[in-house]
Amino acid sequence: MASTYTDAFGTQLLDPPVEPEAARHRLPRQSRTGAPLLGVTAMTAALGATALAAAPAQAAAPAPVTAADEASDGLLAADPGLALAARIQQQADGQRTAADETARLAAAQEAEAKRAAQQAEAERAAHTLPVAGYQLTAHFAQSGAHWAHLHTGLDFAARTGTPVVAVAGGTVTSAGWSGPYGYRVIQTLPDGTELWYCHLSRIATAAGPVAPGTLLGAVGATGNVTGPHLHLEVRPGGGAPIDPLPWLEQLGLQP
Repeated sequence: MASTYTDAFGTQLLDPPVEPEAARHRLPRQSRTGAPLLGVTAMTAALGATALAAAPAQAAAPAPVTAADEASDGLLAADPGLALAARIQQQADGQRTAADETARLAAAQEAEAKRAAQQAEAERAAHTLPVAGYQLTAHFAQSGAHWAHLHTGLDFAARTGTPVVAVAGGTVTSAGWSGPYGYRVIQTLPDGTELWYCHLSRIATAAGPVAPGTLLGAVGATGNVTGPHLHLEVRPGGGAPIDPLPWLEQLGLQP
């Protein structure tokens, strides 16, 4: 129940009603509504900053023409002699570039020719004549009383026991007695060509790989012969014989 009291002027007043405990701690209306407004404002500012950050940068403006550029263009336009000199210099630069390219191509061609010559020399070094100190006594397709048909190889007459070596690298595929050919060694080259070394006095190799210059045997007079010599046959693919002389020349050898 409200009670009365007297103020300083003598007026009797009612005591103000006591507010409940919860009412004294309630925030003012303005404070409760201000927080959401501040949140909306902050969110709007953040979205604006994000949009600005995501916007593509404007393209850079083209570089301005400098006073030096304008002066150079003006001089060329005002002085035909300078313009002519500039064109001559440009033409000279183009000719120098073309000359450099020509020199580069020439150097490359020279290097390729040198490499090919070295390879050819290496190939020639990879071949050798089968005997040394010889004399050619019978050629391919030659006729005579000693052969039932035309001669099928090239004869290198030499002293008995003269070493007989492999003309090229390959594989010995046969070595032994062969009737009219006497002691014979057959060497097969990588391309399938067979080389027959015949009438040997002895055989110094067995079947297997051999390098150029490998000792195969020795000159002899075994089989159907009239004297010691090496009978060499060349049979491409193991077939019919061909003339050994041009075949040896193709290898860079001169019998």
